[in-house]
Amino acid sequence: MARTVPTMASERREATAEGRIADNIVYFARALRKAGMRVGPAAVRDAIEAVLAAGIGSREDFYWTLHAVLVNRREDHQTFDEAFRLFWRSRELIEKMIAMFSPVAPDMREREKPRPAENRVNQAMFEGHSDSQPVREAPEIEVDARFTVSGDEVLREKDFAQMTAVELAAARQAIASLVLPFDRVNTRRYRPDPRGRRVDPRSMMRHSLRTGGDLVLPRFRSPREIHPPLVVLADISGSMSQYSRIFLHFLHALMEKRRRVHGFVFGTRLTNLTRQLRNKDPDVALAECSAAVKDWSGGTRIGDALAEFNRLWSRRVLGQGAVVLLITDGLERDRVEGLTAEMERLHKSCRRLVWLNPLLRFDGFEARARGVRAMLPHVDEFRPVHNLEALSDLCRSLGGDSSPHTDPRTYLEALRPAA
Repeated sequence: MARTVPTMASERREATAEGRIADNIVYFARALRKAGMRVGPAAVRDAIEAVLAAGIGSREDFYWTLHAVLVNRREDHQTFDEAFRLFWRSRELIEKMIAMFSPVAPDMREREKPRPAENRVNQAMFEGHSDSQPVREAPEIEVDARFTVSGDEVLREKDFAQMTAVELAAARQAIASLVLPFDRVNTRRYRPDPRGRRVDPRSMMRHSLRTGGDLVLPRFRSPREIHPPLVVLADISGSMSQYSRIFLHFLHALMEKRRRVHGFVFGTRLTNLTRQLRNKDPDVALAECSAAVKDWSGGTRIGDALAEFNRLWSRRVLGQGAVVLLITDGLERDRVEGLTAEMERLHKSCRRLVWLNPLLRFDGFEARARGVRAMLPHVDEFRPVHNLEALSDLCRSLGGDSSPHTDPRTYLEALRPAA
């Protein structure tokens, strides 16, 4: 916390450089920098000069004076707001502290969800606070770890549905560090290339104009290579509720590392979350996704959702060799006749269709559900998606060919009666 906190009064007072206000602004800027904001020495100097010029009036005036100088990106607004609330001792924080020490009855109401960026700001504010605490001597315990495995290995192989809150936080950090392959596809457009195999007559004529047509030098071109679009269709119905949040973190990590990534979620309806997940702050992105989706943990209508996607979004996002990741368990509640036709159309519209099914975590999985049997003939790969190891295998496979273990025909052949 700040060494000296200035009090806010309704009457206007002049701020002076000899007081503690400049030191507190410097310390506040350091906390913002640790929380992830881009606050440099020049911004700190401008903030001090702005406060000296505007003075300290009401709390709201002081807030917006600092906000106008220190916040340059839209995604930093939540971080600044949470840091200002904690650093400058808001009335809300004092009331909470008084309530904690008051003899009141236990509050049985549902706890309010943490604000976006609150955890990161708390860590930035109180970093180093534990260093001033007395060191407790703990007894030395010798552990024989010859027949054990590392914690990272256990975390990578543990099911998302069985993880604790701490393990889920570690899994989100691991997902953010996933490495995507450097996969590229050729387009029908060309780019200038001195080592290209095709002659570029337009470039030759254009450069010959510099010499009046007396000198015509050969120019070459080659096909332009780009990252193929990546489209993710994630199921957020009740049967997939244990994996929905971690899938959104996976989507957010993909959009940070690839340009043309489109994210859709569906339960009883289809929702496009591409714009919400483009926010750089993961807390704000997930908060906006929660506000945009109206059918969390509801029923499943895979056929209707795919029909809406094929009708409204297929021609917009499935161009130039797009790869589609379909994340669902395949438990369709409606008739499967329409689902078969929509899956066939989706398969023909993209270059590669990968179905990620968390039910594959079971060793004895069989494709006996009607929805699963209707969807399997129209996918290129059938993969599990229940832990970090499965996500890592998926990222590695995006740049190469599919392995025989992910061939969906093996599950269809197992259902055929023996001859």
